[in-house]
Amino acid sequence: LKTGFDQQPLPYVYSALEPSIDTLTMDIHYNKHAAAYSKNVKEAAVAESVDTTKPLEDVLGKISKYSVKMRNNAGGHYNHELFWKLLSADTNTQPSVKLLAATVAGFGSLDEFKKQFTTAATTRFGSGWAWLIYNSDKKLSIVSTPNQDNPLMDIAEIKGFPLIGLDVWEHAYYLKYQNRRADYITSFWKILNWNTVNDRFNSI
Repeated sequence: LKTGFDQQPLPYVYSALEPSIDTLTMDIHYNKHAAAYSKNVKEAAVAESVDTTKPLEDVLGKISKYSVKMRNNAGGHYNHELFWKLLSADTNTQPSVKLLAATVAGFGSLDEFKKQFTTAATTRFGSGWAWLIYNSDKKLSIVSTPNQDNPLMDIAEIKGFPLIGLDVWEHAYYLKYQNRRADYITSFWKILNWNTVNDRFNSI
């Protein structure tokens, strides 16, 4: 499940997630915003003598040693590469028995987890991400990070392995939802690819 420095092809067409995420937003988000992070992190890697044959996760784990350009773009690239895989037009995916048990243990129920995650995503001030992570205590936690930071970074307030990441930058939803971030988050649950989340949880 390691991440490279090159942008990977989207696993679906731009219109696949309609009406939850509109075609134009997917096109711009992938080809403009995310593509720029990939381009810029490779530039930073050259400037800072980073071996791009090794996983991007190696850089994230010691991001405090690198430039602001590296931090912003390594985070942006990793976050988006994960985000695309977390979305699917298949609305029938479900948490595995193992993941559901961990979710119930951590939050009481799947609905309560969704409620708490939605709150974290809704209340993230400005631009950033909401995350479900597996932390060092071997438990699930909900956190949020500013800008393009993520819980793999050594500067993260709470560190852990990301299972779910939701982009709440305005560019992710503004064309369709304008200022209605809560409606975008509600739609996210309809297109969340639990198969990807299950695979990530099984990989720990």
